[in-house]
Amino acid sequence: MTDHGPTSLDHGPTSLDLGPQTRIVARLVAAVRDDQLSGPTACPQYAVRHLLGHLLGLAIAFRDAGRKELGATTDTAPQAALPDIGPDWREALPQVLDELADVWRDPAAWTGETRAGGVPLPGDVAGAVATDELVVHGWDLARATGQPYEADPSALAATHSFLEASVDDPSRGEIFGPVVPVPDDEPLLDRVIGLSGRDPKWKP
Repeated sequence: MTDHGPTSLDHGPTSLDLGPQTRIVARLVAAVRDDQLSGPTACPQYAVRHLLGHLLGLAIAFRDAGRKELGATTDTAPQAALPDIGPDWREALPQVLDELADVWRDPAAWTGETRAGGVPLPGDVAGAVATDELVVHGWDLARATGQPYEADPSALAATHSFLEASVDDPSRGEIFGPVVPVPDDEPLLDRVIGLSGRDPKWKP
């Protein structure tokens, strides 16, 4: 499954408090056991430790993208290397998630132009991608480690709008896996996960 990274799709909220969703992800991170780090995730190329490394990398990248501090952290493609964690990941990841949420509380983060993964993006699209990453990878982590998961409702709704707008985009295949059909009467989270190219019934 193609991991979803920065996109040129011009669909996103004008602003959104990412704090509720980053706190949800941080709680999931805190509950990961050391013996789960080598376990599989819904992203076939990632074990849990790689997913955690990806979360850390994207949080840094989109924090700096929101600040318009462009450089190595915003210009490295997510596929450049298999992400991993260092010995301080339990402290580093929640801290960077807090920083990410704080940066995107500034309305200026959602305006102008920025970059993430080496891709130029309008600020509002970068914010939409960051929201999508937090929601979908939160599900990935919860499902891989056997934890319950409820995304922040506002972040989930924004992610649904963002992913739904991508369905007919010709560049979708470079970013997401094929849509997994989910009936309209299923929970919104399941429909979002299907739109991201994952099977909402996936289990390790």
